[in-house]
Amino acid sequence: MDIRKFILNRAKTKGEVTVAQIVQATGFSRAYVFRFFQELVESGKLVKVGHANRSHYVFSTSKLVKKAKRNIQNFGRIFDNKNLQEDIVFNLIKSETGIFDGIKENVVKILEYAFTEMLNNAIEHSSSPRIKVTMKRDGKTIRFDVTDWGIGIFEKIIHVRHLSNTEEAIQDLLKGKQTTDPEAHSGEGIFFTRRIADTFSIRSSAKKLFFNNMIDDFTVVTIKPIFGTRIMFNIAGDSKKELRDIFNQYTEDSFEFSATDVIVRLYEKGMSTFVSRSQARRILYGLEKFKKIVLDFDQVKSIGQGFADEIFRVWQANHPEVKIISKNTNQDVDFMIKRTQ
Repeated sequence: MDIRKFILNRAKTKGEVTVAQIVQATGFSRAYVFRFFQELVESGKLVKVGHANRSHYVFSTSKLVKKAKRNIQNFGRIFDNKNLQEDIVFNLIKSETGIFDGIKENVVKILEYAFTEMLNNAIEHSSSPRIKVTMKRDGKTIRFDVTDWGIGIFEKIIHVRHLSNTEEAIQDLLKGKQTTDPEAHSGEGIFFTRRIADTFSIRSSAKKLFFNNMIDDFTVVTIKPIFGTRIMFNIAGDSKKELRDIFNQYTEDSFEFSATDVIVRLYEKGMSTFVSRSQARRILYGLEKFKKIVLDFDQVKSIGQGFADEIFRVWQANHPEVKIISKNTNQDVDFMIKRTQ
């Protein structure tokens, strides 16, 4: 019996095929049948859509893949927090689901920024061994949650800032651009993410912070104590918000861009060190339309691993057609760039 041919015929007649269907039809073991599915995927004949018991396979044509993904409107997974990278998780959601199908580009960019910022916070700040990620499209609304079982955001602020209680930690967080790890982060993630959302909430310890930007409202509610932190972000799929607008609202007076069409000079008044992915994402936003970007590091004394990695690995991998040129780098900056590359 030609198992490969049998699988392909099933996919052709039914539009899709699963491992369970072939196991039932042939009587072979799941492990044996699965090997043939892997071979067909690796040879480019089939594409896997979905995850775990919801996964199925279709012919690798863009039309069929798009149609199959359209029916998958939610994503949920628990990841081990070891070498976890937020951009890879976001791309996994895009590749396995139809959550972003038909969603305007401005909303996709907002979701990418907010999701990667919040997941990166959990990865690097929570000390949690595992992180749960969910994203769901419900009608016109897209929501994602990031949950960890670590120290908890308010407890972390209390410890690092030497504060007395949760209320003081909340006040410190609401000041904006605060961070418990100034050597690696700028504190911009929550600052911008909570402002670009329609609704945004943080649950940790015995408190819930809820921001409703649709009516410009903010509340603090006492809840049943929980371990770790849970972040929830909502935005309408047809939102007219632009990420650049929120950046400009808070940075146009402090951020200097000396630019021609393709040259960006990195220089923030009063600051000579760039450390975080947040800063890198904000600087690069909107530059994908150029064929060449010249990053001028004049007066920049040092950059962090996250900042360099976001530009020279993550962003470059997503925009391989754009050439990035660095100039005026000192020895420390040049070392970090080369290390990332």
